[in-house]
Amino acid sequence: MEGIEKLPPGHWLEWSDGKISSDAYWKLPFTQASNYTLAIAKEELDSLLQQSVQEHMISDVPLGIWLSGGMDSTTILHYASRATASQLKTFSILFRGRSFDETKFIDRAVQHYGTDHQELDLTPAQDLCATIEEFAYYSDEPSADAGSLPVWFLSKLCKSKTTVALSGEGADELFGGYITCRADMLAKWARRMPRPLLQTVLAGVRYWPVSDEKISFEYKVKRFLEGSLLQPGHAHVYWNGTFSDGEKQSLLRRPLPSAFHNLLDEVDDLPKTSDALAHFLWFDQKYYLADDILVKSDRMSMAHSVEVRPPFLDHRIVEFAAKLPAHLKIRGSQQKLVLREMRKDKLPSSIQAGKKTGFDIPAHEWLRGPLRSMLVDSLREGTAEYGQLFQGDAVESFLTRHLERKANVGYHLWGLMILFQWMKRWRIQATSSSTTQAFLQVKAGSYT
Repeated sequence: MEGIEKLPPGHWLEWSDGKISSDAYWKLPFTQASNYTLAIAKEELDSLLQQSVQEHMISDVPLGIWLSGGMDSTTILHYASRATASQLKTFSILFRGRSFDETKFIDRAVQHYGTDHQELDLTPAQDLCATIEEFAYYSDEPSADAGSLPVWFLSKLCKSKTTVALSGEGADELFGGYITCRADMLAKWARRMPRPLLQTVLAGVRYWPVSDEKISFEYKVKRFLEGSLLQPGHAHVYWNGTFSDGEKQSLLRRPLPSAFHNLLDEVDDLPKTSDALAHFLWFDQKYYLADDILVKSDRMSMAHSVEVRPPFLDHRIVEFAAKLPAHLKIRGSQQKLVLREMRKDKLPSSIQAGKKTGFDIPAHEWLRGPLRSMLVDSLREGTAEYGQLFQGDAVESFLTRHLERKANVGYHLWGLMILFQWMKRWRIQATSSSTTQAFLQVKAGSYT
């Protein structure tokens, strides 16, 4: 918003006699990879995690752990259990009966570590629409991450027992845990194919029937092929986001500002290295982690007066991860390799077999079902109110294609719905061309 700015991560600001000064007290590292062996890297990471978790557990109030059943949160639980003789409190959101539910791994971890456990099965039986309207207020700024919904309920559950919680956030960005990292590497081979051939294959798979799965095979194939037709930096952002540049432009009545492309230019300005993965991880840590993952966690938790601490983001672990060579992060289909291998020596095999599922909702399905009315009303009211900003026909086209199962654009529409909810809640006005351009400029920095 005009006249309102955020202090960048790792910065201080001083106001004195009407003058403002600001600078960085710590900068995200980007260094050439060191000559680590797997054994040495595991030993160093083990030591760093012991120290970080122990320090993050210092608290004068009750402390708990957000437990998803995945690799990262169970690792934090393991080290926390070694740092205290007291019974730990754990909190989980379940999606019982769904392909991405991690209940069995959560149950195994709870049993192994003997925690005092609280859990909630998130279903449409909860008042989802009222919740969405409520966190549009607490978000302060619009966030298109559908994971805000389960994090809201997790924070609410956590508040019933504790006011401080440890989380596993950050490990994916540090060690290459996202499937987009593998897409970045596979796309190098796909781009060697003739472009017309890629376009023909994409045209064919667009006829595949859409699925209600959260992230289905057909969805991943279509997204991968679409991204393979883009430049590497734009593809990386596209895979971790929703709308392409062309789609975003079709939704707006004014040209897109260049601010977001300027962020991508920062990747090109980094020192050259043989590790192609390093540039993308640096970008994810600087923007996706700071402006999406941590914002989501902070806003949803603080709405319930819960402080969330992510031990993986201790600056010493971030600096260690920056020095690791790519082959210790991703090797073939194995991701977060050094963390995965270290866990084999620490955690029981029964809780190591979980497949990464991500912590968000089945947006495609729920926006065709329990959230359909809210979606339709939000988009149509929003385009009517802000017709000078948005192309109503283009928004309606995305909505119709999704509802008629011609495309899976649930995450796209979730972002638009949240944006319109936020604009409505804060009575955002855009009545002049200058105001419109200022609004677009602000939004250009979001990683969606």
